[in-house]
Order: sequence, then C-alpha cells, then structure tokens
Amino acid sequence: MSAQHSANGTPVPIAASLPAPVPIGVSADVHRTLPIQVQLDDSDSPFDVVDALALARFTSGEQPWCRSTSLQRVKGEATLLPPGCRVVRSSREKNRSALLAEGDGWTLKVTRWVGHGGSKHADVTVTAVDDGLAERVLAQAVDDAEEPPPAEGDVVLMGFWHLTGHGPSRTTRQISAETWPEVRGNYTAPVADSFDALMKVRPEEVSGRLLLLHGPPGTGKTSVLRTLARSWRDWCRMDCVLDPEQLFSDPAYLLQVALATSDDDEGDDARRWRLLLLEDCDELIRGGAKRATGQALSRLLNLTDGLLGQGRNVLVAITTNEDVERLHPAVVRPGRCLARVEVGRLTGEESARWLARDAGAGIDGAAAPGPSTLAELYALRRGRSPLLPSPAPAADGLYL
Repeated sequence: MSAQHSANGTPVPIAASLPAPVPIGVSADVHRTLPIQVQLDDSDSPFDVVDALALARFTSGEQPWCRSTSLQRVKGEATLLPPGCRVVRSSREKNRSALLAEGDGWTLKVTRWVGHGGSKHADVTVTAVDDGLAERVLAQAVDDAEEPPPAEGDVVLMGFWHLTGHGPSRTTRQISAETWPEVRGNYTAPVADSFDALMKVRPEEVSGRLLLLHGPPGTGKTSVLRTLARSWRDWCRMDCVLDPEQLFSDPAYLLQVALATSDDDEGDDARRWRLLLLEDCDELIRGGAKRATGQALSRLLNLTDGLLGQGRNVLVAITTNEDVERLHPAVVRPGRCLARVEVGRLTGEESARWLARDAGAGIDGAAAPGPSTLAELYALRRGRSPLLPSPAPAADGLYL
C-alpha cells in the first residue's frame, strides 16, 4: 500500500493489489470486484491504516475466514500474540494501541484501550486461509489473557454507551455498590419507603418501563441507582448512556442500544432485562420538550412502551433536577412509570441523626443545618463547609 497525492495536496485513492487465489466457491468475476480502495488525508491516523491493512487479505479473498473476540479485563502482561508471529505494524497513543501481526496463512489485528477506572480492554481479530486455522490462532492469542471475573461482593458490572466516529460503542466497568440496608438512612423516610418496594421488584412484577427520579442536586439519585443495580443484578444489568442527547437524535444509535443483547461479555441469556440510565435529562422530559427537542421525546416514549420497546426487556431510568410540575405530562402519566420518586432533602431531625450515627465524625448532631442534602452532610462530616468545593473521597460514592 502506498500513498499518493496530487500537486495541490489533494489525497488520491490508494490501491492495494494483493496476488490472491480465488477461494473455493467464489467465482473469478466476483473475486475481481473486490479491490481495496483507501483514501488518506491529514484527518486519518495510523490506526486507520492498521484497520485497512487488516482487511486487505480478507477482502481480496486470500484469507476468507475471520474469527474475532473482545476482552474486558486484559492482564497487564498479556501480549495477545500467538507464538512465532511477525509484527508488521504498530501504533500507540496515550490510552490506546493497535498492531498488526502475521504468520503462515493468517493475519492478526489487536486493538487495546483503557476504559473507565483504568480497566484494560482489547479486540482481537484473525483472518486466515481456513476457519480452523483462524480459530486456533485466535485461541493461542487470547489464552490466559483475561483476568478472572470479579467476585460479586460489593461491586457490579456496569456498561457505558457512547457514540464514536465509528459508531456506537459499549465498554464495561466495575463500580462499587452498597446494599440497600447500608444506605437506607441516606434518604428521608417517605423516599426510603418508596425505595424499599423498588429494591424488591422482580421481572414478573414489572409494569411500567420508566423509572423517574427527580429532586435537587446532591440528594443521592445516582447513588441509589447503583444500589438498585446491585439489588437487581441477578435479573437485570445496568447500562449508562453517556450522551443521551445523541441517543435520541440518532435513530441508528438508538436502535443498536435498544436491540443490544447481553451475551457479548457477561454470558447472560437473551432474556435478561436491561436498565438504561440517562442522567440529568432535564431538556428531554420537561414540559416544552416536544418543541425544544423535536422527535427526542417521542423516541424515548417509543422505547419504553411503543413499537421499539415491544419484545425487548428494557427499562429506562432518568434522573433530573426538575420539579415534577414542570415535567411533560406524557412522561408522568399513570401506567408509564414503574416508579416515580422525588428524592428530597433529609429533615433537620434526620440530618442530625445522620451526623450523630458516625461516632468518629467529631460533629455534634445538633450542629446539623436544618434540612440538608446528602452532599451537604458529607461535606459537614469531613469538617468543611458545604458551600466550599473540596475533593470528595471515593468512599463518598458520587452522591449526585
């Protein structure tokens, strides 16, 4: 493969011509219609070149068989290369790398990246002259390359969706999650009573498909959803959509997220429920959403109980700081929500009790500043004014 440019710098097509036999069962006419045409300009990267080269022999028919897999917890010392291979291309950036290797009758591409929280992921693809060879090379490359699955304990596995330049992408991350009895005291009594019932819901009891948590910032809406993921983890997985505005403006992105199955990296069957978490979606569900966001609100409702949601075990959890009176009536109508909870401040008495229960805090419960959010109470427990920003310890758990 060689790059060519015209005199004015405009990129011109690059042709990769590889001598290749016509594979069995493929006519010569069909084979000749599969040249590789690649255009490169200054917006492309070495990663794009590695991708193109990895497909060259597969496209030409020289290596018409392909096997691939994704790894979610790659060991630091794993090379992901089979014995006796030759590395022919390698590209590295800060948090990702790609390399191309080859052997007798096969080509291998490895793409690595660092996910949320430093987790190491990789995609491994092998093309070969026959299917058995592709399978053997892939097995050698990934043998003992992945860390064992984490013990359930205090962590749950959460997926994170986002839209990239190459389409929708999902990565996973282990997140800490306490049990409901451990965090129940973080919520005012009426809210805790509502969550008591929600934590016990089983799949056969699901009625509405929407979970709506609304209330002031810092009251623990995100935190309780992490605990919910732990309570439901035997029948439901949680996926956080990092760009919900893109999800409901791009039908292709929405369709892929809605139809995605859970057997790609967790070994679950296709009937497992999924809970899509959309945080701070004020614009999407407030009263004027239809005018402000066009079809976004309609697509959300279609996902929960319209044609798109039919036959899919999908729940949608939305957090917002809006008052319920300002939400769109179509969102809060009876029958649409599995749960609709206003997560408010703890009362003055509850705030004092929350501070007093930690004997090591060194704070008199009587010093509680009246009704308080969870974020304000954690700031007081650290001995700082809740009005002054300060880095929060990881153990505080992202109480948003």
